[in-house]
Amino acid sequence: MAIIINENTNVVVQGITGNQGKFHTRQMLAYGTKIVGGTSPGKGGQEVEGVPVFDNVYAAMEQVRVDASVLFIPAPFAKDAAFEAITAGIKVLVIVTEHIPVHDEMDIIDLASRKGTTVVGPNTFGIVSSGKCKIGIPPNQFFVPGSIGVVARSGTLTYEIVGNLTANGFGQTTVVGLGGDRVVGLSFVDVLEKFEKDPETQAVVLVGEIGGNAEEEASLFIKKMTKPVVAYIAGKSAPPGKRMGHAGAIIERGKGTFNAKVEALTAAGASVATLPFEVPELLREKLK
Repeated sequence: MAIIINENTNVVVQGITGNQGKFHTRQMLAYGTKIVGGTSPGKGGQEVEGVPVFDNVYAAMEQVRVDASVLFIPAPFAKDAAFEAITAGIKVLVIVTEHIPVHDEMDIIDLASRKGTTVVGPNTFGIVSSGKCKIGIPPNQFFVPGSIGVVARSGTLTYEIVGNLTANGFGQTTVVGLGGDRVVGLSFVDVLEKFEKDPETQAVVLVGEIGGNAEEEASLFIKKMTKPVVAYIAGKSAPPGKRMGHAGAIIERGKGTFNAKVEALTAAGASVATLPFEVPELLREKLK
């Protein structure tokens, strides 16, 4: 019972003929993802890595069943590509693209919520159903099947933590990257709810960062969860008012601080790791 995607998810790559699109299509196929098509205006009829290219999502959906799409589209054109996927009826949209204007992101999320499309991102590493399907850009070797759900805002940190989990014998059910921008589709709470209901997920790792109040909102839900949660918050030493890597990682008016997040999560019953490599140890204690 995987969440959001599984081994039967058919994926289209929007922007498949670009360098990023080609490279990550190869990686996703190597992981076992079912990529049934790609899109690139004016390049319909070509192939990339044996995958048929269509002029647009509508043309692809006339030929094949499509459940999910991943965007490797430059920021100025990402909104149009997202709208195309959503209006075509795709139910899961993974937006890897960085630097999409905030107003465009708001429009994308608004349309998606009205059409019932789940948006992962923008500015996300993607989503991995371990051993079944990978949509996005994470390195293949870290993600192995198991019983730990992971939800995160940051990419590289997630690879480090998932790598540590795998090295310590903790495989994963699903790893979800919410995205690092101010406006994103899925929230921590959305994903925690899914993990709480998923019979295969025994415990959850939450990888947060300073800025915003997403972790504080998550802690309110964690209080009600039956499954143990281990968290790690990035940005402990970041100075206030300075944006750290992600558009959402900025402390403003005393809100979104490292300490506030750690306090809220601890009060909710989560164990908070001080360093990424402590996560497996804390999980082991929680699962005793």
